[in-house]
Amino acid sequence: MFSKKHFTIMGLVCAMAVPAANVGAEGFAINEWSAEGVAMGGARMFAENDAANIAYNPASITKVRGEAFKQSAVYISPHGKYKAYDENGAIIEEGKNVVHAGWAPGNYYVKQLNDREWFGIGLYSRFGMISEFERDSIVSSNAFFSRLNGASLTPTYARKFDKKWSAAVGAEVNYVGLELQKNVFISGSPIVVATQTKGESWALGWNAAANYAFDAKNELGVVYRSKVTHTMDADFRGYGIPTVLGGDHFTTAHGKVTLPDSWAIGYNHKFDDRTRVELNGTYTKWSSYDALNITFDEPFLGQAGSPSPKNWSNGWRYAIGAEHKLSDKYTIMGGYAYDESSIPFDGADFIVPTGARRTYSLGLQYHDKKQTLALTLGLIDIDGLRIKGHETDAYSEASTHDNYAKVFGISYQRNF
Repeated sequence: MFSKKHFTIMGLVCAMAVPAANVGAEGFAINEWSAEGVAMGGARMFAENDAANIAYNPASITKVRGEAFKQSAVYISPHGKYKAYDENGAIIEEGKNVVHAGWAPGNYYVKQLNDREWFGIGLYSRFGMISEFERDSIVSSNAFFSRLNGASLTPTYARKFDKKWSAAVGAEVNYVGLELQKNVFISGSPIVVATQTKGESWALGWNAAANYAFDAKNELGVVYRSKVTHTMDADFRGYGIPTVLGGDHFTTAHGKVTLPDSWAIGYNHKFDDRTRVELNGTYTKWSSYDALNITFDEPFLGQAGSPSPKNWSNGWRYAIGAEHKLSDKYTIMGGYAYDESSIPFDGADFIVPTGARRTYSLGLQYHDKKQTLALTLGLIDIDGLRIKGHETDAYSEASTHDNYAKVFGISYQRNF
């Protein structure tokens, strides 16, 4: 079924992608899976001959002719400011995030087995985030460094049943690396204890997709991605604890991270052979992220754990994207997306300190019979978020404002 060359390409996909799986953008859900996808606002479920369909819509890998290998990298640079208030509503601190830009990678391989069957494998990030604030700030009592590295390996089988129907099913091997750092302010004392929780986990999930073509110009697609639950053992460290209180503390912590399931539905309309538009809606069940509770094998400063209720609500992401072929070799793309905020006031924190988002993007693609190269520029306008202070926080309430992120993407695909 596969030659030595095919296995070599698939091996390169894995080998090159794993070190790059440290997503460096604020947020939790990652939709930036290719430069073309970013250019169309994430509404790219029906692209022709695009190996990144593995991520956007596995049923559409049946649109890949022959064999294709693709690599993509999207650079995201987040910026934002905050204000912290005391119990009387007076501002006690103003600051901004430490700009911690990074890359969202995507690696894809698709092989057409015969006239009806396709195989594909992707390695990309479905979830990830990083946020950082000054270590000596008041908000450090909530979080001064938070990172979730995520990577999904998705072997996929797709079948074209006839001219109208195609479907796909795939497994997901999901990796999560979690690191949380915060300060503990000991009441009535100038002592500040820095803590770090760090662990990683592997878990399994699955996905399924189906496409239906009404005619040559109109197509509908649906994609389901399952929930993935990680039960994690982590290393917990507390630094700067006076000897009278037991000195520095090292123990094992335990927690659970649930990555939510989602449904995506898309509609594609071709005006002619040169111009098409996509509409997309993605419903994510963020309610499964109800808490981020951590327990310790050995109590830390008299506490058996660190409870953190979230109680996020389910939410929609809406997107529209268009592409137009300027010639046989060049295509322009544009897109807009709107993400609802799912974070409630009493479940908000400085781990994910962002509200609703609006994404504006443009892209250009060069293509010939053997390869495509795409470049994208985008801007994410991010609403502020009100954050309730909890018992261990050094503020009563906080809010973020003037949030945005700059985006740049590049993709290269080689056809064989």
